[in-house]
Amino acid sequence: MSAPAQTAAQPPVTPVGSGRRIAWDRRQRALARFWDEYRKDRNGTVGLAILALMVAVALAAPLLASSRGLNPIYATAAPNIGPSWHYPLGTDADGRSVLTELIWGSRISLMIGFAATLLSMVIGALIGIVAGHFGRLIDNLLMRFTDWFLVIPFLPLAIVLATTLGKSLGVIIFVIGITSWPGTARIIRAQALAVETRPYLERARALGAGHWHQMTKHVLPNVMPLLLANTILTVAGTILSETTLSFLGLGDPTRASWGQMLNEGFTTGGMLAGNQLWLLAPGVAVIVVVMAFTLVGHALETVLDPKLRER
Repeated sequence: MSAPAQTAAQPPVTPVGSGRRIAWDRRQRALARFWDEYRKDRNGTVGLAILALMVAVALAAPLLASSRGLNPIYATAAPNIGPSWHYPLGTDADGRSVLTELIWGSRISLMIGFAATLLSMVIGALIGIVAGHFGRLIDNLLMRFTDWFLVIPFLPLAIVLATTLGKSLGVIIFVIGITSWPGTARIIRAQALAVETRPYLERARALGAGHWHQMTKHVLPNVMPLLLANTILTVAGTILSETTLSFLGLGDPTRASWGQMLNEGFTTGGMLAGNQLWLLAPGVAVIVVVMAFTLVGHALETVLDPKLRER
């Protein structure tokens, strides 16, 4: 007997992982387009190369210089000598290699910069999204709170907090993060207000989506590009803030950072004692890193903002 004829065509069976595969392919294509646009910006490419080099030096610090060189007990060289074959950047007042301090100081400075920026971005994004989403009374209260932080000068507030809480890496990260979020909150709130007027959020509300779902699934993804660009630019400011506080003697004296090097070089008269590189090296390092972050941040703004890209 012949098999019964099939009365209706069966729909094709979709493999289980095909949806995830399609989403992954889309992300890869989006990243490829992003990189193609980014590398057209020469300044951004130069900044990214400098940052990659600085991060590599910070991560490879144990391989490039022994941490024993940071301890004055193990210092065998004469203090404040100029550049030589064994000490390319000379020595400090304790006879330690300035190059060793510079390499290990990059770890602390970059770590504080990234950690304080992360804290600042979390606070700023949270307040900005909540204010833009709820509006009215909550928006007014949060923006008045933000204005209060904007009115108070950053440096005196940071000095008071650092002096009160003590000298440690955690305190420095907290002080910089808690005083540098208002600008981010203002920017994210403005973008969130624009997102709140879009049709897909109205449809989400009509379908019964809660506030948390709307903020995390609709508002946050749409403000993320702006938040990313602002984060890169903020890192430069946090590194400068750490350098300023450490130079004023409010940093952790047990950890080598570029700001701590400037403080020790200034207080001990390193510039007049025979080794000017003791002060010049960390100062140039701070300038180069801040410039690199600024170049990358502006390049990201150009790529992520269609209006700037058209210009």
